[in-house]
Amino acid sequence: MMEHRFGAEQRRALAMLATADRNGAPQALLSAHGFDASLIAGLVNRGLATLTAEKILAGGKLIAVAKARITKAGREALAAEGRCWPK
Repeated sequence: MMEHRFGAEQRRALAMLATADRNGAPQALLSAHGFDASLIAGLVNRGLATLTAEKILAGGKLIAVAKARITKAGREALAAEGRCWPK
């Protein structure tokens, strides 16, 4: 397994993604919790998370929403630090 070292904010973001439902966490929610796009992009670039664009119906209009999800590698990186998260 590849070794991952990350800071407190990255760890906190991964923990939030680990507890999100199967649909992932919307970028707007991550931003509301203080995670900027560059932090999430860093997790994606390292293979610890994925980011997908989806269209949802809100107020009768289709809007684009970006959702982040933790990857298996992200869960393994948290587990390697002694943190256990639901699968």
